Amino acid sequence: MKLAVIGVGNAGSRIVNNILDVEKETGRNLCNGNTLLVNSTKPTFDVDEHVPEERRLVIGDVYWDADGSDIDGDPELAATIAREEKNDINRAFDLIEFHQVDGILVVAGLGRGTGGGAGAVVIDQLNEICDHPIYAVGVLPAEAEGDEAALSAARTLQSFVTKADNVITFDNDAWQDDDEQRWVDEVESPDEVAPPDGEAPTGDDADRSGYGPVNTALAERLVTLFAAGEFSAPSASESRMDPSDIMRTLDTGGLSSIGYASVELPQGGGIRSLVRSLSNRYSWMPGGAWASAPLTEMDDEDAGTAAAKINNLVREAARSKLTLPCEITSADRALVVLSGPSETLSRKGFEGGRYWLEREADIVDVMAGDEPHDRATSLTAVVLFSNVTDVARIEEIQETAVEHQQALDADETLDESAEDPAGESADETATEAVDSR
Repeated sequence: MKLAVIGVGNAGSRIVNNILDVEKETGRNLCNGNTLLVNSTKPTFDVDEHVPEERRLVIGDVYWDADGSDIDGDPELAATIAREEKNDINRAFDLIEFHQVDGILVVAGLGRGTGGGAGAVVIDQLNEICDHPIYAVGVLPAEAEGDEAALSAARTLQSFVTKADNVITFDNDAWQDDDEQRWVDEVESPDEVAPPDGEAPTGDDADRSGYGPVNTALAERLVTLFAAGEFSAPSASESRMDPSDIMRTLDTGGLSSIGYASVELPQGGGIRSLVRSLSNRYSWMPGGAWASAPLTEMDDEDAGTAAAKINNLVREAARSKLTLPCEITSADRALVVLSGPSETLSRKGFEGGRYWLEREADIVDVMAGDEPHDRATSLTAVVLFSNVTDVARIEEIQETAVEHQQALDADETLDESAEDPAGESADETATEAVDSR
């Protein structure tokens, strides 16, 4: 499947850059250069920069005050600015060859301003100019990022679900590093000031907090799912994943989650193994048929082992840490993608894993496909659960958002009362009565 990939805000920009990094490393071609970044500041990246400067649009720079303030986590301000600069956004869309893609992927962090606020406007503009399905990747803030981030996420997530065809969700709280208590970077505006102890690092500090691997983990799952089979010379397969299968799975709308499991395959020694490994890492390097041929022929016993390995791998993927932890039985549809050397993709194991998933998740509609890749040194399973509804983290964010909004409303009411002459105190009234005698 070919997708145009658009990152909005700092988090979205970094993840899109990581997607291109995974493309390069695996030899897959998801977007064929059809990328765009939309941000309120110049983005910083976790890995080498892959998005050309001409594909990076900065919005809102003409609105900032002389003191250097910017969107500062306000999604409503970000949305307002994006609407006022929609002509610039539409001109940036001219860089995308829509006729080359099957759909569009908009990636954004939802806990701050630019990603959630401007991201919704970007989706609106895309809906106006093209008929392709528009999928979103929404990154939820960690609990430690505060109540304001939860309120922003609750508002913007609802907007994304309404506007996009499906929202693949990633929960920072589930993926944060418990040992170091560091937070996934969701901040939209760089901040040179070191954060107080116990608070989530922001801006450049968060960029140095070691969460590049988390962005890479999300990028790996997205590329393995959507770019299945998108190699320069794909192997033939009766069960090869088709873009229409992914589209049909995501047709449910709502929120979706991805599971992932991978196992390294034993490699033979000698020069052939070395060339095969290098060819897998560097897609431009020719391997030759002698390097990509199966290392061993499988007998019946090996075939049975391969089937069991595939079956177990599907189970591991379904039970793995999902991008959005949820009850998989609440999903409407599911899809399984297997990737690895063709001799390891056991049809029996493939069907067994699919049947297990149907029973385990209580889903009738489970689609499946494979991705033969004879240069691969690992066997990988990706499971997509579409329109999940039983998600504890979403309920937590909504509860926090409601409580925080009520607190804000109460504070506003107190401020108005303090400024209202009609709200004068009993002591003031008594004093005025004495003076009037």
